[in-house]
Amino acid sequence: MSIPLLDLKQQYATIRDEVLRVTNEVYESQYFILGPRVDAFERDFAAYCQSKYAVGLSSGTDALLIALMVLGVGPGDEVIVPAYSFFATAGVVDRLGATPVFVDIDLADYNIDPKQIESRITSCTKAIMPVHLYGQCAAMDEINRIATKHNLAVVEDAAQAVGAEYDGRRAGVLGTIGAFSFFPSKNLGAFGDAGAVTCEDHETYEKLIDFRVHGMRPKYYHRYVGGNFRIDALQAAILHIKLPHLDAWSEGRRRNAAIYAELFAETNFGDRIVLPRELPKRRHIYNQYIVRFADNAARDRVLNHLKSAGIGCEVYYPLTLPQQECFTDVPSASEHFPHSDAAAATTLAIPIFPELTKDQMAEVVREIGNGLG
Repeated sequence: MSIPLLDLKQQYATIRDEVLRVTNEVYESQYFILGPRVDAFERDFAAYCQSKYAVGLSSGTDALLIALMVLGVGPGDEVIVPAYSFFATAGVVDRLGATPVFVDIDLADYNIDPKQIESRITSCTKAIMPVHLYGQCAAMDEINRIATKHNLAVVEDAAQAVGAEYDGRRAGVLGTIGAFSFFPSKNLGAFGDAGAVTCEDHETYEKLIDFRVHGMRPKYYHRYVGGNFRIDALQAAILHIKLPHLDAWSEGRRRNAAIYAELFAETNFGDRIVLPRELPKRRHIYNQYIVRFADNAARDRVLNHLKSAGIGCEVYYPLTLPQQECFTDVPSASEHFPHSDAAAATTLAIPIFPELTKDQMAEVVREIGNGLG
């Protein structure tokens, strides 16, 4: 049985007519840059995130970048980031001439360990950037307490966490600015690159609006050096069609996570695998479903077996951020991050998309057992 890691065609089939209608309307209007489609999506996306403001952008990476730019992060500044995440988390810090300061993760949720943050704060620290990795929010109570104590901004990297919740509040309103990605594989995915930021402060919102069009207001008058970070009207229209379906899709992933837990509990090898779990006060939206093995050899054995059996799987991420060649000169990169190292060496993503059937999930579990031997 061939089972992909993600099957977007099944999702598209359920909204095809709506998408074709709205995209045709955009084509007929010939209005492709900003405008009413973007305004409508921003309004409803802000409401979905329980946020006062949302600004549509060109990608999740640009969402992180513009957030730091608006906060004034630049040369000589430091930004605290987890040692284990997608590259953009630290890459945007370096692009601005600032220094990423790596902190180890907690293996309970693969997010930054708040107990290790305060010792890394210096007079140069400008912000903390927690990542809500794989769809579960970081420990925001502790992170915000530390940030408030030291007068630091908090930028939520919510690229994988649209609709995730912490203590009843949604990702994107838990810090100073929230940054989202709508890469096609995300729970809310565009038909190409797109992203957004959310915030509660009006002055911050106005600067975000300016910075996404080269710091320009009015036309051809520039108070800031921003960038070309605009979301396409076409992508905004597609995302607007998808948004009302998002909670149902996320609940499908949550349902499948519960089924996996039942299936693994029925095996004789379930104690050899650590399954993801939803921590207290969290709503996990399972952008990925990550299983962890005892060691690298077991993980790679299962990885190779699943691929040979036609079952989609992926290693997120084979290297930690401090291990990336381009960060060799970052001072904190030479330190030891045992939990991040363990995550990179022993974890594997398996299919979790909402259209997955129980029979398919049972097949995935059986083949994992066969791979373990």
